[in-house]
Amino acid sequence: MHEPALGVDAPERAKTTICQPYEYSRRELVEPDWRRFPGWRNVTRAEWRDPMWQRAHSVRNLRQLREVCGDGLSEEFFADLAADQERYATMPLRLTPQLMNTISPRAEPSTAGWYMDPVRRYMLPAASDRQSEWPSHPLATRDSLGERAMWMVEGLVHRYPTKVLAELTSTCPQYCGHCTRMDLVGTSVPGFAKNRFSMHTADRTDAIVEYLRSRPVVRDVVVSGGDVANVPWSRLRRFVEQLLEIGSVRDVRLATKGLIGLPQHWLAHEVRKGMAELANMASARNVNLSVHTHVNAVQQLTPLVAEASRGLLEAGVGEIRNQSVLLEGVNATVNDILDLCFALRDEASILPYYFYLCDMVPGVEHWRIPLGRAQTLQDSIMGYLPGFATPRIVCDVPFVGKRWVHQAVAYDREKGISSWRKNHRTPLDRDDSESLTDPHSYYDPINTLPEAGRQWWREMGRSPA
Repeated sequence: MHEPALGVDAPERAKTTICQPYEYSRRELVEPDWRRFPGWRNVTRAEWRDPMWQRAHSVRNLRQLREVCGDGLSEEFFADLAADQERYATMPLRLTPQLMNTISPRAEPSTAGWYMDPVRRYMLPAASDRQSEWPSHPLATRDSLGERAMWMVEGLVHRYPTKVLAELTSTCPQYCGHCTRMDLVGTSVPGFAKNRFSMHTADRTDAIVEYLRSRPVVRDVVVSGGDVANVPWSRLRRFVEQLLEIGSVRDVRLATKGLIGLPQHWLAHEVRKGMAELANMASARNVNLSVHTHVNAVQQLTPLVAEASRGLLEAGVGEIRNQSVLLEGVNATVNDILDLCFALRDEASILPYYFYLCDMVPGVEHWRIPLGRAQTLQDSIMGYLPGFATPRIVCDVPFVGKRWVHQAVAYDREKGISSWRKNHRTPLDRDDSESLTDPHSYYDPINTLPEAGRQWWREMGRSPA
């Protein structure tokens, strides 16, 4: 036990200011004024709150972006965006007005402001953002987690012993450049043809439900896609009702970035009423119904998002949790993480849950950070938030699963290669007696390695042609 400083009594010590590495300050959420965009000068509040208006006026191409932004963005900026879509992009352009309104939220569109903005960086990537030598890691794959290989029926990933992922749709209200399911989600882009579901939607969902009925070991179902905000409400409701009728299912989690990009959907009367009815049904069956969302930058949290979040909680949803992805230039500092976590908790009643290292899909090297930096970030955020609201920083290791960043069993920082072990089998190694002892690798972005490590990758013949 520490002794008090001599000559300083308790009241005096209480007045002493302690300089902390991070200083907490509560900040009230503000809805950015969409009328600062020339193309939205006459948009009314009623239109802005209308989910159909939001969907109809989403920006899907550079022509529409010009119409909304006017002359604020330079020709060079648009050429940079066009080059990225032609050469690097794995996801199509789609920004809801709600989400686009959080780019440079306090100023009219300007080239300098947009280049620096964290939301623009990951929702509207430019070719100049990319790494020149290593735009993709040489070991990156379209389905980096091997989810498709673990489909038990089309769209149902049974990767963990007691939980599954049900992919109900391959579309979202908005598209993120770092999407881990970029192999399936969204429409094809110039350099990247997407895979597609082959089964009819009704047949696929029926097959998923039948599989779960026959597997009482499954207690946890994550309903995702894509984004459940893009599943017609009647279809989503019926699917969740079917899950709640399966006695072995104890957790149902609905995954939607649309809570941030399209809160208007979750505020719609039919959806709010339906969610209340599903929550009542879940409670009567002692099932935990929750929502998972995906906020990467604190400026994406607005009063409308908070209203939608609290509306879901008032409807009876047990909890809303946030899963971020650590992205360079977006949220990969201690202040970025803590600012976001405090705003989530204080202003929107959302629980900070995970920060993921970016998955090793093509085209994401300028966003990824090395494992060692993630370990330092995890250490640095401890002690500021309540324990239950302190996010875990995790690496989703291919063919292993989510691992806390300090669980690596070996780490070569020069070559950027970390080794990991698993504690459960997947459908891909059900008969492999050594699957629980064999190491699996994850790789740091090569551009972050010391020169000796970068040269090693070049000499290994792993450098792009």
